[in-house]
Amino acid sequence: MEGKVKFFNTRKGFGFIQGDDGQEYFVHQTALPKGTFLRENDRVAFEAVETDRGKQARDITLLQKGSDMEEGEEPKEETEETEETEEKEE
Repeated sequence: MEGKVKFFNTRKGFGFIQGDDGQEYFVHQTALPKGTFLRENDRVAFEAVETDRGKQARDITLLQKGSDMEEGEEPKEETEETEETEEKEE
């Protein structure tokens, strides 16, 4: 299945993917290949799994970056200050 990263917090190590089927899937950093970082709007392929805790994405492959981040650059960690600044801008 394919989808788009809706949210991913690198500091906490989890996020959500909006699948092309319209469903939302939980993703944990352990489902990512070593050295792969997800950002909002990244396009991914994944295995959809139904667990006792809900829908999850596993075996994730990054298909296309959703931002203009440089190749190999790690995403900036979100902080409370960053989140407060973003809320004020909205």
